[in-house]
Amino acid sequence: MLSGGENTVLALLPRLGHRVNFLIAGPMTPYQCSFQPARVKMLFLPLFFVVLRVNVALAGDTPTTPATFDALTRSGFEHYYSLEYDKAISDFQKAVEANSDDARGYNHLLEAILFRELYKHDALDTSLYTQESFLNSKQIVLDSAVKQRIKDVGDKALALSEKRLKSNPQDVQALYSRGVTRGLRSTYMGLVEKAWFSALKNALGSRSDHEAVLTLKPDFTDAKTVVGIHNYIVAVLPLKTKILASIIGVTGDKKKGLQYLAEAGKAGGESSVDARVALALFLRREQRYSEAVTVVQSLVQEHPRNFLFALEQANLAKDAGKGLAAVAAYRALLDASKDGKYPDPHVELAQFGLGEALRGQNRYPEAIQAYEAAANGSTINHELRQRALIAAGEVSDLLAKREDALKQYRAAIAVDSSSDQADLARRYMDKPYKGR
Repeated sequence: MLSGGENTVLALLPRLGHRVNFLIAGPMTPYQCSFQPARVKMLFLPLFFVVLRVNVALAGDTPTTPATFDALTRSGFEHYYSLEYDKAISDFQKAVEANSDDARGYNHLLEAILFRELYKHDALDTSLYTQESFLNSKQIVLDSAVKQRIKDVGDKALALSEKRLKSNPQDVQALYSRGVTRGLRSTYMGLVEKAWFSALKNALGSRSDHEAVLTLKPDFTDAKTVVGIHNYIVAVLPLKTKILASIIGVTGDKKKGLQYLAEAGKAGGESSVDARVALALFLRREQRYSEAVTVVQSLVQEHPRNFLFALEQANLAKDAGKGLAAVAAYRALLDASKDGKYPDPHVELAQFGLGEALRGQNRYPEAIQAYEAAANGSTINHELRQRALIAAGEVSDLLAKREDALKQYRAAIAVDSSSDQADLARRYMDKPYKGR
């Protein structure tokens, strides 16, 4: 899951062996690029960490920070990590008003606004990014007023950081804040606008800024989160993509990436949560499941009302091959959601995961029920609904219930007849699904 969501975490990507692909709110320096758009998409996908925006929160605070700003920011992130985005936005807006010359306040407000919209569209579920169809998925449609606000707040944050950097190019806090703004813009341009060149440029700019921070102030541990994420992901790219990345100066080191994330996670700084979200995803890819479980458990303990963290626990059990434990975890999550434990739980994500876990246990009738519950829920994410309906159709085909399968495929097409998922449903209508 992504802590604000990574999407989390987090997201997970073109096929990288046992895989998890990530959407990164990441880094870079301006450059002139002659790559074809399709190649940029493939390079950008592993660098783009959904879940995962890296927040600055109070990192680098100084004694001059107004007490009101400090209190409102802490309150805002308490709401943020409980997925209470409206309350978080209210606190961050008041913090900006209390200290209008601080780029950090605008970054907090920007990420809360952006991730509220991403969560609303179920775009913080990491399973959405396990297939390359994500690259061709349609834009997330936001209200024009929301898009304008995102632009205005981002512009203001960037302007404040740039102003400080003009006076002092080695201003560590300004470099860090600018890197965060660029990372958030990368997430927005990639997930919402599908503007891959702009997203990649901002991602690499974010990394460049945070590497500069660590050069100037090696103990600024929060800056290790973005740098660590990028080092790991670039290191595990397919060879051809890695060569492409090296052409524009992007290199990676898997060991260094994991080490940086572990250090940032343990430091208890304001990017500690995000570092652990990324670390858990990477450990899962490495099949170091027991370590990943420990990391995710720490997140759940610290933020017990975060639906996405609890969901990631269940996802991790499923991916570790612990099917019975995963089924129990998804059902416990759904029961807790009914009991009101989580603010605004998006139960369709758990229902889909439950369907996958039940399917893995060959409990096909129950899996169909779970998939259909996910498809018939309140999600406005068309791709999730289509995936659930197609999965239900696949299982119906496996049970030789062809009429049920055809009904489910037709329903998937009716959601959005122009999508890749609709094309898949049409293929299954012509030829029954036979198995993975």
